[in-house]
Amino acid sequence: MVMKRPAAGLAASGACAGRSLPRRDRKEAKRGFAMRFRGIMRSGDIDKLTTWIDDVLHSGIYSMQRFGRSLRQDLDAVRNAVTEPWSNGQVEGQINRLKTLKRAMYGRAGVELLRARMLPLQQPSSHTV
Repeated sequence: MVMKRPAAGLAASGACAGRSLPRRDRKEAKRGFAMRFRGIMRSGDIDKLTTWIDDVLHSGIYSMQRFGRSLRQDLDAVRNAVTEPWSNGQVEGQINRLKTLKRAMYGRAGVELLRARMLPLQQPSSHTV
């Protein structure tokens, strides 16, 4: 007996109707869409991205359709994220570090302790003039 996953083929073609599929098949279709999206983001192929968005919008799965609509609303930013090598990860990391320090010190002390934790320790000069 040969068994085949029906939702994987439907997700790839975009021909599935979300409400008529059983819950398990919808879950597999969502996973198929997510895997395709991950591959598109890694490959940087814009043509595949627009095809994927069209497939998602016609899938009948509400959460995927909502995600596809939000991608389409800001398509220029999504295209730039796929094609450009730039990242704002360093900036986000510094913001996260500052917020973590502020949370840890909330109510303990003022600006002086925050400044002492944020700025690197300066070593006094060992030679005299």
